[in-house]
Amino acid sequence: MEPRESWAALAAGGVAGVCVDLILFPLDTVKTRLQSPQGFRKAGGFRGIYAGVPSTAIGSFPNAAAFFITYENVKSVLHHGSASYLTPATHMVAASLGEVVACLIRVPSEVVKQRAQVSPSSSTLRILSHTLYHEGIQGLYRGYKSTVLREIPFSLVQFPLWESLKDLWSWKQGHVVDSWQSAVCGAFAGGFAAAVTTPLDVAKTRIMLAKAGSSNASGNVLAALGGIWRTQGLSGLFAGVVPRMAAISLGGFIFLGTYEKTRQLLL
Repeated sequence: MEPRESWAALAAGGVAGVCVDLILFPLDTVKTRLQSPQGFRKAGGFRGIYAGVPSTAIGSFPNAAAFFITYENVKSVLHHGSASYLTPATHMVAASLGEVVACLIRVPSEVVKQRAQVSPSSSTLRILSHTLYHEGIQGLYRGYKSTVLREIPFSLVQFPLWESLKDLWSWKQGHVVDSWQSAVCGAFAGGFAAAVTTPLDVAKTRIMLAKAGSSNASGNVLAALGGIWRTQGLSGLFAGVVPRMAAISLGGFIFLGTYEKTRQLLL
């Protein structure tokens, strides 16, 4: 992969990340409050719908940029000399490695954002300083494992499906898809991936919001899923599935469409 292509992937990914995270922030807040153990109303209801947005604004660009520069470079390396039937596996590996790298930036931003979303009366800076004072740096990485365990299955579904839909559409019309067509493929792939990975997202939210010293604070994903199943059943595991699907379908449209368009303009 040439340096110019790497820079284009980094810049396009960052721009796409900022656009989607800021536009869809209210839906993300609703989803977080629906998944909160204290319940939607006690977590703030529809009040302070932009609580935690500074954390997202700061983390979005480097997070998305880190994902796409890793994704495109790994994809480029693995594609070289590989058979066409291995293409979906290549996309899976590239997306998984991209998520592992991106989560190093995403998780601290996500921890602060989600705690602000369920405590709208507290400022983002106050929550950040409180977390660092009481839990240290490791407090900002609470839920790193659960986030990676959510994002890898999500990407294993979303990115091969996105790439396959683009290839199919390109084959049908006889030329490479336009950015808006890539966005439509991204919306479908994102919505489907969001639905099937919702239980992992609920577990991640419970772990990030857990009080220090509680059972969920240990970060054990299986224990968190088991606790949700015992107390709330299937509805608890799929709490917030509708706003999550809506946000990620719209997000897939904006994110992947903006990425493709920006990358085309830069190359």
